[in-house]
Parts: sequence; structure tokens; C-alpha cells
Amino acid sequence: MSTKNVLSELQIPLERDLFLRTLIRELAGTLEDVVGFDEAAGYISLVGQNIGEWINNLYIRELAVDALSATQVINVLLDLKSRIQGDFFVIEQDENKVVLGNTTCPFTDKVVGRPSICMVTSNVFGVIIAENLGYAKVVLQETIAQGHKCCRVKVYLKPSPEADTDEGREYFGTARGSH
Repeated sequence: MSTKNVLSELQIPLERDLFLRTLIRELAGTLEDVVGFDEAAGYISLVGQNIGEWINNLYIRELAVDALSATQVINVLLDLKSRIQGDFFVIEQDENKVVLGNTTCPFTDKVVGRPSICMVTSNVFGVIIAENLGYAKVVLQETIAQGHKCCRVKVYLKPSPEADTDEGREYFGTARGSH
């Protein structure tokens, strides 16, 4: 039997999705080790910002609108996470903010111990909200990456006294979201 045939019979759990999740975990870990958490989070935030702009443009184009409403924004956040195998849901919502829960990270167990990866979620959410509504603040209250059983993410849809006092990242939209 050839080596190629023997190798193909091995029960090695290696496929593209696992490889890419592991690659991102190791990149984040290397960045955290080499430049520190804050700098790693900054680099990953830039990637998240670009991904957020790309995803926002996909939804804007497919929905054939100039900008998403607040309701559409929340539905887009839930839909995009579902499409990438996350399990986000609304815990509470009012006109100023929405609190989202999540029991399944798209990065699966590869996110544990790599909280800088959460900057992807923060920036994707922040960019989509701000580009459509003009402002966002994302507060990662609890994350699977930090060892919690689930994520709890508070997103402010507009500036408010509560948003001012909450620790999180603020995002400001361009002309499209200034309505």
C-alpha cells in the first residue's frame, strides 16, 4: 500500500475550517505574546473594521437600501453571526441599546484564552451600527474567550448618559449613517 493511501486512511481531524480557526488563534496568540494584548487587539480591530465594512456593504446591496434602520441593523447582526455559525440572540433591547447573548463562538474553542479575537466582533458590530445609525458603542461584558460559558455584548445605538459611563469602544459613522 502506498504512503498516500495510508495517510488518507488516518483519522486526523484536519480540514479547512479547523485549519483557519487554528491559524487565527495562533496569529492572535503570537501577537498577544510579542506586542501585548492592547496592541494585538488594535491590529485585530483593523481587520475587524475592514470585515465590518465588507459585510455592511453586502447587506446594503442585497437589501437595496442606502442605510439600514435600527431594526434592520439588529437583524443583520443576528443573521451574520448565524451565517458564520455563531448563536447570537437578543437578551434585552430598548431605543438606545441592545444586549446580545451568544452561546456558540464562530471560532469555537479556538477563541478560549485569546480575547483579542473578540475585537473582530466588536469592530464588525461597531462598524455596521455606526455606518447606518451614525454612532455605536460596543461593550464586551462577558466573552467565551475570557472563559465565560457564553458571551454578553451590549451595543449602544446612540449616545446616552449610560453609554458615556460604560466601558467599551465607540464607533462613528460616515455620511451614510448620519440620518
